[in-house]
Amino acid sequence: MTSSEILNCLPQFKGIALELRDVLLANIAMMGEILAPSGTEQDRVRFFLERLADSEVQCSTDENGSGIGVLMGEDAARNIVFATNADSLVRDDADQTIEIASDRIVGPFVGDNSVAMAALAVLPLALERMGIRLKSNLVLLAAARMLERSDHHGLRAFLDHFPGAVRAGVCVESVQLGRLNFRGLGLLKGEIVCRLPEDYDWAQYGTTGTITPMSEIIAQINRIAVPRDPKTSIVMGAIRGGISGHTIARQTNLLFEIRSESGELLEQIRQRVEDIVEDVGAASGMKARIEFYARRPPGGLEISHPLVRCARDVLNGLQVAPMMYPTIGYLSAFLSRKIPAVTIGCTTGERRGELDEIDEAIQVAPLFSGVAQMMALALLLDGGAADGG
Repeated sequence: MTSSEILNCLPQFKGIALELRDVLLANIAMMGEILAPSGTEQDRVRFFLERLADSEVQCSTDENGSGIGVLMGEDAARNIVFATNADSLVRDDADQTIEIASDRIVGPFVGDNSVAMAALAVLPLALERMGIRLKSNLVLLAAARMLERSDHHGLRAFLDHFPGAVRAGVCVESVQLGRLNFRGLGLLKGEIVCRLPEDYDWAQYGTTGTITPMSEIIAQINRIAVPRDPKTSIVMGAIRGGISGHTIARQTNLLFEIRSESGELLEQIRQRVEDIVEDVGAASGMKARIEFYARRPPGGLEISHPLVRCARDVLNGLQVAPMMYPTIGYLSAFLSRKIPAVTIGCTTGERRGELDEIDEAIQVAPLFSGVAQMMALALLLDGGAADGG
């Protein structure tokens, strides 16, 4: 099929996705209710592979626990990878309830990334119903050990050890439909730990513990000037310290990220934050240390790249406005290995005020356009969209 023919088939692709509605929603509900903290994703991966086994897909797991499904093509030397993360931010069984209504799905972190896994699981079945046989191998990856300190280990290890050449990659996120990421921000993920010294004087009046010096560290970091161009930000993600209002906190931890389009600026801010931590620790008499546990350089494709152009054409064909912005996601795992890739979303979602902090609401109707988008991209990449073919 030519590119024009593929784009003209988008209404048919969406119709196939609608036919698979019950299967898709059931997959989302069951995957979303399987507890899968990073490093313990085996049950969710097993379920993902069981869903793939309903089609002609060769299923396996690698040494990191990632689930791999391969829909074999006519040319065994050509590989296209569609990837998402198998792990979740939910850690408590009590929170693991997914509610499905006619128009939306609500559940804890259902947007990261149960919907994307469910969409990947039905992709081979959707292609089969269209009578489509690809020339390339379609590799469907539910990558383990991706979130938080795992730092996308599952995908990076998979790409380092995959036996064949990867022609192109697509990172599949649950939300938002219309996102089209083809550049990655430079990123530093860090943790600051402030602890009481061994000889701390508990009897001294006015002792404050570790929360006060950590507050000073945060205040000074917030005073670091960051430019709008190149896009740069410092994100305070999580802080933990103390056990009650009447006890002194022995230890306080801060998780944060520095993001920038400039590698040079990223390094400058890193040095400034390290100086702040050392200075406040010395002045307060606390043990303060900083660790950067993830580093990614900025970079990516140009908007004129054939893969980006094709992905834009698909969204426009679905009457979805492309949202193009740099990402901090696992797109960088492909790009750093010179593999052309983009990140897409499956549906729309939001975190509204009436929901619990960890709950997300995912819209059902746009999901079928998301699956149609994946079908079209698989065909376009099979035809050489990543290299201008």
